[in-house]
Amino acid sequence: MDAAASPTPALDRIRVGSAPDSWGVWFADDPAQVPWRRFLDEVAEAGYAWIELGPYGYLPTDPARLREETARRGLSVSAGTVFSALHRGPAVWDETWEQVSRVASLARDTGARHLVVIPSFWRDDKTAEIVESPELTAEQWHHLAVGTERLAREVRDAYGLTIAVHPHADTHIDTEAHVERFLDATDPSLVNLCLDTGHYAYCGGDSVELIKTYGERIGYLHLKQVDPAVLAGVVEQGTPFGPAVRQGVMCEPPTGVPALEPVLAAAQGLGVDLFAIVEQDMYPCPPDQPLPIARRTRAFLRSCGA
Repeated sequence: MDAAASPTPALDRIRVGSAPDSWGVWFADDPAQVPWRRFLDEVAEAGYAWIELGPYGYLPTDPARLREETARRGLSVSAGTVFSALHRGPAVWDETWEQVSRVASLARDTGARHLVVIPSFWRDDKTAEIVESPELTAEQWHHLAVGTERLAREVRDAYGLTIAVHPHADTHIDTEAHVERFLDATDPSLVNLCLDTGHYAYCGGDSVELIKTYGERIGYLHLKQVDPAVLAGVVEQGTPFGPAVRQGVMCEPPTGVPALEPVLAAAQGLGVDLFAIVEQDMYPCPPDQPLPIARRTRAFLRSCGA
């Protein structure tokens, strides 16, 4: 058989989903965002079976109601998401745990097994004002590592969830050097990574190399691509992440980088079941924009074998 005609290998360890983020949802309540019912209707219509909770309070927070709303659309919840500032030390633990408990409880009660943990921004997420140094001190790195391990243990013990820490632009876990420092400082039996292909490329990292080097630490995937032309301007101008998104730095696959086919193949090669959740940052966006993109993205991922 001609190799070009060979069927695409099935990525049978990859479970594809999407998230409110791909519908322009960044906040629990914002008139610029599509209503939650429309998101659920359209994500199912686009062909996805898995979703994330998004910002706490965007989707119904009563687990029975949310289970009913998702089940009748053929959807299941893969994870919840929280933000944390654990580099600030024990003083922020109670505040962190209060937020984590709400999200982890809802995630557990809707059948999810994962909690995605995003480090806090060193810029204000709305004004882009720099509020902290982009570089942590040695003491802050220690607080971050110890605090994350504590969070992983307590989330596991209280809610039966595993955490996946999400390297993210404009946070302290962003570049290859920062991601490797964080992984090397934390217990592999407790702390996994949510590899977001777009954020990692935005910050200069190579997702395939990260999977090859730290494969045992990859517990979850976010699928995203960056427009290299827009990114070049962002880097040159020092544009904050929020305005960069409004400029279209995150783009529809397969038009950007990294190529997702080798990322998915490398993830499949790990031999473990992984969620791969599509997240195309595009806040704010016209309400009719997300569904056609979501349909095309789902078709593209099917063409990759997912």
